[in-house]
Amino acid sequence: MNLNSLNDLFTSQVQDLYSAETQLLDALPKMASAATNSDLRDAFQSHLTETREHANRLQQVLKIVHAPAGSETCQAMKGLIKEGEETIRAHGDATVKDAALIAAAQRVEHYEIAGYGTAATLADQLGLSEAKDLLGQTLDEEKNADSKLTKLATGGWLSKGINAQSTSA
Repeated sequence: MNLNSLNDLFTSQVQDLYSAETQLLDALPKMASAATNSDLRDAFQSHLTETREHANRLQQVLKIVHAPAGSETCQAMKGLIKEGEETIRAHGDATVKDAALIAAAQRVEHYEIAGYGTAATLADQLGLSEAKDLLGQTLDEEKNADSKLTKLATGGWLSKGINAQSTSA
């Protein structure tokens, strides 16, 4: 990897995000299958649909800067997914396991939020307004996914969240 300009850095960041999203396309169905709470399962399945769109947007951004998707593997996402797979294989109370799946998923969301925020800022600095808009749209969706996971974990006004249920198990 050569980082001689902000454009090089931007391209590298977007390629890393593309690798992260494509890895998630394989991981999310496994997480959905492992979830016992139907709302959590639905959240994972919904995010899978969004993740496909995120990968498509990243391909659009890479076309804007005339760069390939890249052959690098996002090592951070690889590690986060490995931790999630350990949770999937874990034995124990189903509600506690769902809480652990939320924790693993939120780590992923926070990584993506950081990555998309950085890439959108770089796009802005480079005057790539279309790329900034595409990245910003995905950033908003990642923040919403994280918020949905928090609501599942903590519950709402009328119900207890998964974390409260797991403490009683």
